[in-house]
Amino acid sequence: MTYEETTNPLRGIEAHPGSGHYGIYDHGAHVWAYQPDGQQPVLWMSEKSAFADGQPIRGGVPVVFPWFGTGPEGKLTPPHGFARLGTWHRSDIKDTLAQDGRLLVEYRLDDAMTLDHEGFTGRYTAYLLAKFTPEYLQLGMKVTNEGDEPFTFESAFHTYLTVGDVRQITIEGLEGCDYLDRAAGAEKLECRQEGPVTITAETDRLYFHKDTVVLNDPVLGRKLEISKLGSANTVVWNPWVAKSAAMPDFGDDEWTGMICIEAANALDNAIRLLPGQTHTLRQRISLV
Repeated sequence: MTYEETTNPLRGIEAHPGSGHYGIYDHGAHVWAYQPDGQQPVLWMSEKSAFADGQPIRGGVPVVFPWFGTGPEGKLTPPHGFARLGTWHRSDIKDTLAQDGRLLVEYRLDDAMTLDHEGFTGRYTAYLLAKFTPEYLQLGMKVTNEGDEPFTFESAFHTYLTVGDVRQITIEGLEGCDYLDRAAGAEKLECRQEGPVTITAETDRLYFHKDTVVLNDPVLGRKLEISKLGSANTVVWNPWVAKSAAMPDFGDDEWTGMICIEAANALDNAIRLLPGQTHTLRQRISLV
């Protein structure tokens, strides 16, 4: 058993460990499949997603860089930055699938590979390392300032997780945390989480939170532990009914089967790098 290169619908790497499935595209260094052998899919993908150069992929783990949403001042395009829309250079593969079911894929992106953007002119190198294992999926993004001037950036792993019914899940670990309720248009209004998170309406919350959360899914009968490093924010997102119907790359009824739990550095928690400095963002999704 080994990995294979795929070109349909996009170029990338794919593997099938037993009944499992791993997948990552060169487009955006985008992990789109993580299903350990004998398990249900961990990552969610929309059946309506576009798969084309310059277009975002709806589902999996979009890489958000160098700004989150439309940036701190709400003026930047494309949403969530340019990293998820371009082709990254595949720089390394380590395949031990036959021995232990593990696959490591590394990608590189730098300022010479991306067009000049008014919202970000820093000289940088970014490495994305995706580690697929039977126990967990781990993503790490290392950004280095290669220039002579400081720069500031936002980043996130915009992770879409499969759930049995989003109305029945709970998310533990955010109790007592302050958050911005972005669905209510309250960018400046901080709220406080009381008890575990439940989803009862459109949800778009930016939590001030650096630690681990646990997703409890009674329908699928499993728990996912989402841990992270180098992240000051946790984002929880579900579009609910109206927004799902309004998005062309999202099925009208697909909202019940997904939840986004994102490791992020956004708004006031953006990362400032001096020349030569490096920042690492890491997220691990484990079956427990």
